[in-house]
Amino acid sequence: MAIKQGLPPVISEHSRTLILGTLPGDESIRTRRYYANPRNQFWTILARVYQEDIVDRYDEQITFLLSHGLALWDVLRTAHRDGSVDRAIRDAEPNDFELLLRTHPKLTAIGFNGRMAYNLFCKHVVQRQRNTSLQRFRVCILPSSSPAAGLPLEEKVARWREFLLPPTR
Repeated sequence: MAIKQGLPPVISEHSRTLILGTLPGDESIRTRRYYANPRNQFWTILARVYQEDIVDRYDEQITFLLSHGLALWDVLRTAHRDGSVDRAIRDAEPNDFELLLRTHPKLTAIGFNGRMAYNLFCKHVVQRQRNTSLQRFRVCILPSSSPAAGLPLEEKVARWREFLLPPTR
């Protein structure tokens, strides 16, 4: 079983919402780009949520994310995994969320890209990193952007939109 190494966070001092995946897939690790697999619906979902075109240039995708106050990272720093399937993750080591959350106090919401990301966060971060808690955040378990997730794309978009663009009071 191969050990996989995650990517650094995409975040700025203006980020307010953190989107967390589990661990980058093989294509993302190979290219050092989040959601690089063209079958993954992440960039399509965001384009539809914000009703903007997102070109297939990674630097522009990152600019798009940051311009909307979004940050992107994964729960896991490393893990053993054959292929890109999350169910195959073993011997996981989490990223340092204590440091990330301390150095980015404007973060107010965390969206988990699928239930597995949430479960891994609770297991490996909340239980291990003593000063990391979800209590101060608006939290949502979003439908996975993976094409293997069973929901139709439009339902995923609606659920992501509800989280990313909540009604103003």
